[in-house]
Amino acid sequence: MQDVTIDSAARETGSKAASKIRQDGQVPCVLYSRNTDATPFQMPALQLKRIAFSRQMQRVNVEVNDDSWDCILKDYELHPVSDEPLHADFQVLEEGQELALTVPLRYVGTPFGQQEGGDTQYLLDKIEIACEPSDIPEHVEVNVEDLDIGDSLHVYDLEADGLTFRTAPQQTLVTVVAPFVEPTEEEVVEEEVLEEDELAEEGERADTEEGEAPDAEPTDEEEGDFEEDI
Repeated sequence: MQDVTIDSAARETGSKAASKIRQDGQVPCVLYSRNTDATPFQMPALQLKRIAFSRQMQRVNVEVNDDSWDCILKDYELHPVSDEPLHADFQVLEEGQELALTVPLRYVGTPFGQQEGGDTQYLLDKIEIACEPSDIPEHVEVNVEDLDIGDSLHVYDLEADGLTFRTAPQQTLVTVVAPFVEPTEEEVVEEEVLEEDELAEEGERADTEEGEAPDAEPTDEEEGDFEEDI
């Protein structure tokens, strides 16, 4: 896992202080763990973006008031319009303490089915895991070379020492589907003719049903004749 040292510094708490921090191009953050009091700090927004949008897990060194911690970025909040970071949480790494986190997926190889004309669809780019700090991977590698058209890989297909996968086992990671083929002009015309024939048949059935006379009610004379016959 890559190590990153950030330009961290202590900060004041409160909404007004947080607004001022953001105006200065910084992000209000907090670090925590089971054995560490929550510690507020600030860091440059640009550095946080690089960590948050990285394609690999990073161990972040945070220094505040002469104290130092090794952390991971646990969560962050972005502005709904500008996508600028508003806040971030960092979790301190403590040996022997299992932690849950989300790590990137890295797909390796070109599926056999894609080489045969299939379309490869990658449905997940991150996965939730649980592990101890010493086992945190930069990413989880997924080899897709053997996938043929119609094949898929799921979370239950993954294997990695020291990791427990927390994402639903049935979740599909990647699938190779048959290519979409544009219908020819003849096929389009044939389909239109079939549709017209079906519409015509439905119209004929409707006309026939409407033209049928209902069963006539017997008149009084007919009922009388019937009684005499009996």
